[in-house]
Amino acid sequence: MAAPTVLGVDIGTSSSKGVLVDLDGRVARSAVREHVVSRPRPGWVEMDGRVWWEEFVALSRELLAGGDEDVVAVGVSGMGPCVLLVDEQGEPVRPAILYGVDTRSGEQIARLERELGAEEILRRGGSALSSQAAGAKVAWVAENEPEAYARARRLFMPASWLAHHLTGSYVLDHHSASQCTPLYDAQAVGWYRPWADPIVGQLELPPLRWPGEVAGEVSPEASRQTGLPAGIPVLTGTIDAWSEAVSVGAQGVGDLMLMYGTTMFLVNTVAGRPTHPSLWGTVGAFPGTRNLAGGMATSGAITTWLRDLVGTYDYAQLTKLAEEAGPGADGLLMLPYFAGERTPVMDPDARGTVIGLTLSHTAGDLYRAALEATAFGVRHNVETLERVGGDVRRIVAVGGGTQGRLWTQIVSDVLQRPQVVPSQTIGASYGAAFLAAQAVGEPRIEEWNPVREIRQPRPGLAGDYDELFRLYRELYEQTKPIAHVLAGRQHR
Repeated sequence: MAAPTVLGVDIGTSSSKGVLVDLDGRVARSAVREHVVSRPRPGWVEMDGRVWWEEFVALSRELLAGGDEDVVAVGVSGMGPCVLLVDEQGEPVRPAILYGVDTRSGEQIARLERELGAEEILRRGGSALSSQAAGAKVAWVAENEPEAYARARRLFMPASWLAHHLTGSYVLDHHSASQCTPLYDAQAVGWYRPWADPIVGQLELPPLRWPGEVAGEVSPEASRQTGLPAGIPVLTGTIDAWSEAVSVGAQGVGDLMLMYGTTMFLVNTVAGRPTHPSLWGTVGAFPGTRNLAGGMATSGAITTWLRDLVGTYDYAQLTKLAEEAGPGADGLLMLPYFAGERTPVMDPDARGTVIGLTLSHTAGDLYRAALEATAFGVRHNVETLERVGGDVRRIVAVGGGTQGRLWTQIVSDVLQRPQVVPSQTIGASYGAAFLAAQAVGEPRIEEWNPVREIRQPRPGLAGDYDELFRLYRELYEQTKPIAHVLAGRQHR
């Protein structure tokens, strides 16, 4: 008889991932479906939300192909906060608008700040309005695509979309809702109707649950499509970065999760309720927890761009060349703002910059500069976190970028701090599986995912990286006016 397993599926920016995990945390099988997002205009990042369910079905079918799996619960997560609006029949009225990498809602942010007050928004919701704010994105649709918005009735994100298709339930988790600024009251822990009704009044906002609460049971129709047993519980789930934090046990006060992916995300669990306009204050994945969080608009996306641009080398070759280039990339310095920047800069019109180029520089030097640029961005976020009330005592690395040593090593060298690397760095799908396991047992993440190694900063590099970080900060300030003019030309 097959051992019981749980299924975890995450919808990410560049791919969807699924894992079958036994109740002791061992990964039995995994599968991936790659996809691309649409960038129809500068600052716009979209995706057909129907793909999320299609890929879930494909992953489930692949993982269950052996026919002898005893799946007892399902966990889901996904990128966010996203805005997928659907009509009365449950059909999307337009492509989903993705999280903070989509920067189109600047006018709506300015208007809502004037109407509601920037300080009051920060006080009540925990976050200032920024490109991350899902509420402002809904307002953009209402103002710019009134015909589509007139048909909209419900709001989904990837995790809630999967849960809906699996169970028929219409729910959203509290953490995702807390990133729907300014629709959510982080003090009262619920939708804030005095603001939500005027902004999105025609929408039926979903009832709220915590990520680890059950959204419903797999319906007979979902069972037919996916091969999953009907009647097993489906967890409500949450945004991928918070599911990643669950997957590595970064939930204690003082823990900071670094998610190495297409973008870089940082989640710091804090005591109290510190807020600052340069970061996002949210409720956590579990009741009673609070986070200060940051996110870079690009990280792994730059390495993909460079790989495709060069065309001659694969990732392994570029990583080897970057290692040979050595610290400082032979005098190159890069700003990683290739899609604007989220925290702590909060500048959608920031732009990528490379300075110091000569005819002798190589692809390896550029790749090294890109990895160091993301490390400088992490340091900028960490220093900001600590300055405004964050509490960073332990850093835990997770995500696809942890697979090779170089990237995490560079980040530790730049931070001059160690990083814990757990045994499983699969990320959000594994965290979703852990939440599913909690619905049928009492697993402990320390036993599921023990520490594999600790990435220590190398001695002798602090001085060089301190100087380069100072130049990194200066480079943005010095080039910002030019970058904004060029961004304006791109928006024409």
